[in-house]
Amino acid sequence: MPREFKRSERVAGQIRRDLAKLIQTEVKDPEVGFVSLSDVEVTRDLSHAKVFITVFNPETAVTSLKALRRAAAFLRTRLGQELRLRHVPELHFVHDDSVEQGSHIDELIAKALHADKDGYEKTLADAEDPDQD
Repeated sequence: MPREFKRSERVAGQIRRDLAKLIQTEVKDPEVGFVSLSDVEVTRDLSHAKVFITVFNPETAVTSLKALRRAAAFLRTRLGQELRLRHVPELHFVHDDSVEQGSHIDELIAKALHADKDGYEKTLADAEDPDQD
């Protein structure tokens, strides 16, 4: 009977949980700011892990990523103690801007709905007032 999940997926999930806890409790760099781990992707050979970070203040995204990249060796060491793997994946932090893109799309939809509503109301007003011509 085949397994439901690959080993790399299970390791990625555990890295996501442990790394989120480590960033919150043990990284003391104030430049990290308020970040959240959105996803972790681990290669099949478990040598590299791409860590997707969502930054809640988009203006500080670059400084937060730089601070996390500086702390990558420390976090990798601590992960090794937590995970008990022979080889801990090398951490690569990437900014995940999907939240920002989603809010931008929401704004565009709201503007389009508002424009449609205004155009519809104007059409109704023109239809009700035949003397306007």
